Amino acid sequence: MTAVCQTSAPSLVSAIPPAEKARNLEEKKKRERETKRDRQKRSILSQLAEQFTEFYYTTFDRNRSDLAALYRDQSMLTFESAAVRGTSGIVEKLVSLPFAKIKHQIATFDAQPSNEQGGILVMVTGALLIDEEQRPMNYTQIFQLLPDGSGSYFVFNDMFKLIYG
Repeated sequence: MTAVCQTSAPSLVSAIPPAEKARNLEEKKKRERETKRDRQKRSILSQLAEQFTEFYYTTFDRNRSDLAALYRDQSMLTFESAAVRGTSGIVEKLVSLPFAKIKHQIATFDAQPSNEQGGILVMVTGALLIDEEQRPMNYTQIFQLLPDGSGSYFVFNDMFKLIYG
């Protein structure tokens, strides 16, 4: 003969007092709203990062001197460990790079908020082809974009490194 064991213990849900259930429900709704806001923020950041990276590399590949509009006097570029500050120094460095033709291929980009004032940190990985070279070189580049006060962003920090190996 098989015995069936049934318990008369109350379920966990019914053991929670109504006031606590209401509080838990409110907290859950609040987390869902915050999660939705976070997703929207990330989506906006991703869109801005995508627009920025497309513009930056298209402009870089076409005419590096046109990148001047993205930098300010307080901006800083570190290119392969050599640091340069200010719009004119940065553009001079970019224009003096020893190649005539370049093509960037973006593999990935990620974006995060970087400060309370609306800054954006953008990390890009990709490959680039220089002049008539057939083998692409891998690189990573990180930008910190800051709001300029007129609804646009400028590059405050720019760090570029080739990846060897």
